Amino acid sequence: MQKENLLIVISTPNKDSIMKFPLLYGGVSIPRGYWERVHVMFWGASIQTVQNEIIIREKVQEMQKDGVEFSSCIVCAEEYNAVKYLEDIGIICNHTGELLTTALKNDDTWAMLTI
Repeated sequence: MQKENLLIVISTPNKDSIMKFPLLYGGVSIPRGYWERVHVMFWGASIQTVQNEIIIREKVQEMQKDGVEFSSCIVCAEEYNAVKYLEDIGIICNHTGELLTTALKNDDTWAMLTI
């Protein structure tokens, strides 16, 4: 069985690192047929960067049009007072540990990148 799902976990606050690796690769992965499903998960300080950087918000919304899914750690988002903001741009705030655990336990169907 070939893996068809990619989970990208971003926790770095570095805007350039976010834009030039996970969002760049994640953004082309579905249109180019690399992966059937791409899910980008924001944790920790990356949430604050999403909230403060227009270029990242625009990239997230562009990627959503291509079918990329986004979520954010609800606990972290609450700590940064970012829940409403993230949800307004289509990022689901929930207990991301559930999807992360599923991906970690299902090595046959999920590939993971952590940044």
